[in-house]
Amino acid sequence: MPRTAVVILAAGKGTRMRSERPKVLHPLCGRPMLAYVLETAAALEPAETVVVVGPEADETAALCEGWPGASTVVQDHQLGTGHATLQVRQRLERFGGDLVILSGDAPLLRAETARSLLAAHRQEGAALTCLTMTPPDPTGYGRIVRDGDGAMVGIVEERDAKEPERAIGEVNGGIYCADPKVLFPALEELRPDNVQGEYYLTDLAGAVAAKGLTVVGHRAAEWREALGVNSRADLARVARLMRERINARHMEAGVTFIDPEAVYVDDTVVIGQDTVIHPQVHLWGETTVGRACELWPGAHIIDSRLGDEVLVKDSSLITDSEVGSRVQIGPCAHLRPEVILRDGVKIGNFVELKKSEMGPGSKANHLAYIGDTTVGERANIGAGTITCNYDGIQKHRTIIEDEVFIGSDTQLVAPVRVGRGAIVAAGTTITEDVPPYALALSRAPQVNKEEWAHNHWAKRDELKATESDDEED
Repeated sequence: MPRTAVVILAAGKGTRMRSERPKVLHPLCGRPMLAYVLETAAALEPAETVVVVGPEADETAALCEGWPGASTVVQDHQLGTGHATLQVRQRLERFGGDLVILSGDAPLLRAETARSLLAAHRQEGAALTCLTMTPPDPTGYGRIVRDGDGAMVGIVEERDAKEPERAIGEVNGGIYCADPKVLFPALEELRPDNVQGEYYLTDLAGAVAAKGLTVVGHRAAEWREALGVNSRADLARVARLMRERINARHMEAGVTFIDPEAVYVDDTVVIGQDTVIHPQVHLWGETTVGRACELWPGAHIIDSRLGDEVLVKDSSLITDSEVGSRVQIGPCAHLRPEVILRDGVKIGNFVELKKSEMGPGSKANHLAYIGDTTVGERANIGAGTITCNYDGIQKHRTIIEDEVFIGSDTQLVAPVRVGRGAIVAAGTTITEDVPPYALALSRAPQVNKEEWAHNHWAKRDELKATESDDEED
């Protein structure tokens, strides 16, 4: 079987991005843009993958070298795509196979399209094969020039194209397959005779055709796969298309999206069958959602794991947490990092948890803060409860054992333990451990002053009468 090597061009500065971050590292649906291209390269099962990076691209190099089978070479001076490709000559000139050249800023390219390009190259016995596309508007792209017989004879960049050439609808996709024995000598012959003063890889097509060698233009079935990212607007457009692809994949696997265009799911997210996702849900990072869950509008879930049959109600935020099965959360709940909710837990509106665990069947239904706390099984946390975990210097832990009932408006001043089955009366401040099955309360005695309110309301009425007289004067 013929061997394949992949070259990925990722050295561009991305000037139009207006960013200190290398263009190919800009995030796209949860992953760096370049990661998608590396994944496509890996699908070709190459003998070697070489990524061309810029001179100050340590992060880019780290990403590439952390990818199995990938290595990098540096393009010290950004003199164009032709010059960038020439940087791999020493590594691949004697490679006995085909070279596939991918663009690090074209993340939508599917593995099957890259395979199709490679197959066409081999079938035609071509020296060079270019992926082409026919977008509705070819503005900004290099045009594919063919002779009277339809054979490809060159590519003309738009800035160098004349009016008849600008009318051509077939454009260059920036993805190539080449014979290294033809590629590198032809690259050496390129000249920067263009507006930019750069060595264009696109000039290679005309140079190879001029030698009487076969150049093939292989048209992509879906033109948007070759879309490149050169600006923030391009990134937003590609992100929208990537989200469509991601959401379609989940729907095919049995997930319901009420409005797919209004849901944001990272490529790294896993969603179980029969889960229902409402509009304006965001699932980011290394998040897993189990089977038969329902996520209501405005739910944001980041780097978290949800079990089966979980209901997350409107406008709840969950970050770096673990949620068991048959759990209800929200509306307007906040799970901060290192929260663990066991099976059957209920977290209600305006409840915040941080670095805490709640045992099976426990609940905190209203207006509570639970921080640095371990809650046992079947415990009830009343409305307005606060675990006072911070003394201004360090955090302390609260332990609430199984079947404890915490009344409303309770403060638990950590470190403190409430024993199994204990009851804490509403309005209590707990500063000492509560024994199992005890009743804890700390209230000042209630005082009722008989008839006191009569005098109070009489004074009010007198004041109102005086104010009325003043207004008449």
